[in-house]
Amino acid sequence: MAKFDNEKIQEYLKNGAIVLDVRTDAEYGEGHISGSEHIVLDRIPGNISTVKGFGKQIVIVCRSGTRSGQATDFLKQHGIDVINGGPWENVNQYM
Repeated sequence: MAKFDNEKIQEYLKNGAIVLDVRTDAEYGEGHISGSEHIVLDRIPGNISTVKGFGKQIVIVCRSGTRSGQATDFLKQHGIDVINGGPWENVNQYM
């Protein structure tokens, strides 16, 4: 399992970052971080303006950290201040 920068995650959350969950609708329905935003990974390219519209730093989560990593790389290319939070349970412990 990849190592996620938990100090940076906590710093982003303390600064009011948005948590963005990129798992499927079914996965999200099984459990998620209260107050998190939800955009399925394959819908991210069509929702760049929505993500930019959050106007805050973003911590992206998924089930294992792979999809959140893909979304993080993609959104960084579009100038969005984002980090990979990895599994949603990893970030949820800081909420």
